[in-house]
Amino acid sequence: MSSTAALIALACGALGTYFARSGLILILADRTLPSSVERALQNVGPAVLAALTVNLAVGSDGLGGVEFAEFAALVVAGGVAYWRKNLIWTFVAGMATLWILGAIT
Repeated sequence: MSSTAALIALACGALGTYFARSGLILILADRTLPSSVERALQNVGPAVLAALTVNLAVGSDGLGGVEFAEFAALVVAGGVAYWRKNLIWTFVAGMATLWILGAIT
């Protein structure tokens, strides 16, 4: 493949990705969504974060591949999230636990 063909393929891929991702936003920019859809969309961010967290914690090896520090950090972060209901405190507590236990072990 020549350099020109590679650049054309890259540009087409970039434009296709841009339009696929921005199409819905550009189409609905001047419209208001129903309140039920807006309420449902508020749960997308926390659901994605929870899915990524569980995926990283469990991984392909199951729970056997989790280090003690990682598991303890997840437990502490979950407890702080339940107690404080504040994302910043959750991250601070979880990362502090991970760093401290990671340095000790």
